[in-house]
Amino acid sequence: MTYEEYRSYDAVGLAELVARGEVSPAELLDAAIARADRVDGRLNAIVRRMDDLARRQTADTLSGPFAGVPFLLKDLSQDYAGVPTGSGSRSLQRHSASRHSVVVQRWLDAGLVIFGKTATSEFGTKAVTEPKATGVTRNPWNLAHTPGGSSGGAAAAVAAGIVPMAGASDGGGSIRIPAACCGIFGLKPGRGLVPSGPDRAEALSGAATDGVVSRTVRDTAAMLDVLTRTPDLGGPYLPAVPDTPYAELARRTPPRLRIGFTTRSPLGTPVDAEAVTAVEQAAALLDKLGHDVEPADPGIDGVALARDFMTMWSAQTAATIDQIKEFTGARDREFEVDNRLLAAAARGLRAADYAMSRERWNIHTRALAAFHERFDLLLTPTLARPPVRVGELATPPLLRLGGELLLRLRLTGIATKTKLWNDQILANLAPVPFTQLANITGRPAMSVPLHRTASGLPLGVQFVGGLGSEPTLLALATQLEAEHPWAQDEPAL
Repeated sequence: MTYEEYRSYDAVGLAELVARGEVSPAELLDAAIARADRVDGRLNAIVRRMDDLARRQTADTLSGPFAGVPFLLKDLSQDYAGVPTGSGSRSLQRHSASRHSVVVQRWLDAGLVIFGKTATSEFGTKAVTEPKATGVTRNPWNLAHTPGGSSGGAAAAVAAGIVPMAGASDGGGSIRIPAACCGIFGLKPGRGLVPSGPDRAEALSGAATDGVVSRTVRDTAAMLDVLTRTPDLGGPYLPAVPDTPYAELARRTPPRLRIGFTTRSPLGTPVDAEAVTAVEQAAALLDKLGHDVEPADPGIDGVALARDFMTMWSAQTAATIDQIKEFTGARDREFEVDNRLLAAAARGLRAADYAMSRERWNIHTRALAAFHERFDLLLTPTLARPPVRVGELATPPLLRLGGELLLRLRLTGIATKTKLWNDQILANLAPVPFTQLANITGRPAMSVPLHRTASGLPLGVQFVGGLGSEPTLLALATQLEAEHPWAQDEPAL
């Protein structure tokens, strides 16, 4: 199979070829590996190759809805037994997982052929993918720019044609941000729908979930059926899964939807004209398709939400670092300074402060629910600006040195109480201020690749739905995909 033939099919299409006997899983794997060998030296999307394991898979009889389709895991939380889950950290590169995570087992049961793991920022804490452990990952549409994060390697691999779909996860936008940067589709499922086991009940207090990034909507819909086919009996939820498969619901024409849109950053920070244009063009397309679209603000205190999000995020970072130290004996120098500072900030919190912050999630969730009483969906930019240049969001060397000094002198507790610290936290979220809302509230949300900047960079728009709105989101995305096709767009690598 030539690359051109391979690239012309999505994952559902490749699985159909295998089912009809027109191509073998080994041939598809050869095509995927050849493409990776050709382009990944420029992208650094795949940080761990598993070619031998994949070839052994193709030697067996494969079954399932995606039997024989090449696939990549994200190197964060998606554990494959016997293979390290590096999590973008120098501290974990040599420690192999003892068992498959639930989502990985479901992907294997679906017949996917897993031949590698993709790059992520350390512990997924950044919206770019530039970890010290594995190096910079680049955007296939312009190698000087980021593919986003933290699922940047997954999005880069899909956009570059290595695989039609790849494993991803989203704790603050990490499916939607890379999808928006790379011109592909990304759905963050709602809380509790996709299992997080067996090593945790739910990730980031329920803010995070696994999923995929893909070139086509139907691939994501079919994958959601794979991931939700049975409940995780050890998990905290019994999710309400529709009787009709998501793949079928995605093909249905959506009803006339009420969609409220805003281009105002919830942090009050600037929003680039390209991001505004992306939303305005999407609103015009929705109006053309017969939906009711109007400006509307969800009425949420975005600064308070950002602070509550970062309280949870820093506490989880501290817990993660402590767990790794206990498990591996890792030293401080094996963790990035930025994450050590986040952890130090968390250690300065009182337990009561954390509990109060977590309780405020209810305020944000009910405010969004009130919005969804008036509108079926909220439309925003996915990013406040086009994909940033590589290194643009890196902590400046002097600030890194200052951080190291504060850590050594144990003065971080004082520093994290200052206005400068809080301003820096908000500045780091300014390029991606729209995505954390869906994580805090547990609502499904998607990034749809409807816009290109004047320089040719992708820039997606986000839709946030209410509880259980995955079928509505998928049906709308299918309608938009038919009206504004994107799957065959390909970067010149």
